[in-house]
Amino acid sequence: MSAGRDVKELEKLIGYRFRDPGLLVGALTHSSYANEMKGKIPGVTSNERLEFLGDAVLEEIVTRYLFSTRPDEGEGNLTRMRRTLVCEETLAAAARAIQLGDFLFLGHGEEMQGSRELPSILADALEALFAAVRLDGGIDEAEKLIRRIVLSRDCSDADYKTRLQELVQQDGIEELSYRVIREDGPEHNKVFEVEAMINSNPVGRGTGKSKREAEQNAAKEALSLFGFHL
Repeated sequence: MSAGRDVKELEKLIGYRFRDPGLLVGALTHSSYANEMKGKIPGVTSNERLEFLGDAVLEEIVTRYLFSTRPDEGEGNLTRMRRTLVCEETLAAAARAIQLGDFLFLGHGEEMQGSRELPSILADALEALFAAVRLDGGIDEAEKLIRRIVLSRDCSDADYKTRLQELVQQDGIEELSYRVIREDGPEHNKVFEVEAMINSNPVGRGTGKSKREAEQNAAKEALSLFGFHL
């Protein structure tokens, strides 16, 4: 099992100091570490319950943010923007920006597999961190953090797959699909290359550390080639 960097460094990176440091440690504790440390560290628990709360906190804050800053957008576009901002890809990128993976408490097996950089683990830990801040400092502090590291990324229009799908559906006869054309790297750190196709004709390529990320980048290239300003 493995503990990451001193959590006090993370407090500096996020600009928030915990009154209850145990909440921060709890947010960073993966289930693999909690399971291995049962009987050795009294009361050790994983971040799964905090993740559950953090998911709700994030959705509420993002929803209010979009509602107040996008007064002319309809429900459909607001929903699409929110989906992009709270998706695993966006949260993992935000987590990497604050080096969150370096601070996680992981079990031996997860550490050996390089799980500190897994998008799912990073996204879950970030949601748990939001919950920890919410419980420790209140909703205003949680909102400050979410605005700083998620909403400031200007991702609200970055759901390129949805935009490309909407474009294709305008005619009602074209079919959009994606295919993986290359995979490189070990299981825990793969890089995917994906091709976007309309009616089986390639229209864009993209790479990423997950299939979803590669598909988004392929859709982005397709939109760019079609003359859309991104």
